[in-house]
Amino acid sequence: MKSNKDAFRDYLQLEKKYSAHTVTAYLNDICFFESFNEASFDQVNIDQVNYGQIRSWIVFLVDQGVSNVSVNRKMASLKAFYRFLLKTKQIDVSPMLKHKALKTPKIVQVPFSEKELKDLLNVISDPVGFEEIRDKLIVEMFYMTGMRRAELIGLMIKNVDLSNRTIKVLGKRNKERIIPVLPIIVDQISVYIKERGGLDVVVDLDYFFVSKKGLKLSESFVYRLINSYFSRVSEKVKKSPHVLRHTFATHLLNNGADLNSVKELLGHSSLASTQVYTHNSLAELKKVYIDAHPRSK
Repeated sequence: MKSNKDAFRDYLQLEKKYSAHTVTAYLNDICFFESFNEASFDQVNIDQVNYGQIRSWIVFLVDQGVSNVSVNRKMASLKAFYRFLLKTKQIDVSPMLKHKALKTPKIVQVPFSEKELKDLLNVISDPVGFEEIRDKLIVEMFYMTGMRRAELIGLMIKNVDLSNRTIKVLGKRNKERIIPVLPIIVDQISVYIKERGGLDVVVDLDYFFVSKKGLKLSESFVYRLINSYFSRVSEKVKKSPHVLRHTFATHLLNNGADLNSVKELLGHSSLASTQVYTHNSLAELKKVYIDAHPRSK
């Protein structure tokens, strides 16, 4: 018979369709709490704990220097676990029922400016050879589609439809979405595909972006690529694929796109997730307002 922890893992994988990384993080948090509970309260089974024990773990984590953001993530794992036990009638009341998340500072993601994007694309405007052509296309794809790093790495060559100028990506929880591709990038894609086909190695035929050895790209490689390229034109502290995704959304909103359309392009399940990008658009709106209104003169 499966343990509750094993059943929870299956639930996350098969029903919730969480990524392997997310499932591992949830289970690790639960294992850490088990270890703490056994050491502090001599209780191996965490199915029947009270909130006082959970609160003790929170205090322990904070004393160890764990950030409030990380503590909240661990509590989210516990909350999901006890919600699962409720759903499967293993418990009658969740010990997390009255838990409130710790306060965390709001982190404002600073997008790249349109000038920074223009400067970088000018710097890499004439790529030569497979790797330079691929790298420029990766930058363009992030900025022109707003896709996540994992989505770009997992993009299948069969899902790049040049005739219809669309790409199909597999997002979180295996949700598929279609993203339009601007005509300006179609020629670049065609050139890349030709270079990819000319590699003198056995190429992984499934994945669109591959290394010079023909293998699927790693997450760390793509992060380093974006960081390295934008270090040429930007002084921002954070230079990552996620900042480029943020930039995509912000620039669309600044230029008149409506929030619902941006939500669909980003693959967000709720509008609340997309609204985090609006603070930059509001700043732009204030600037236009101040510059244009007669009373501001």
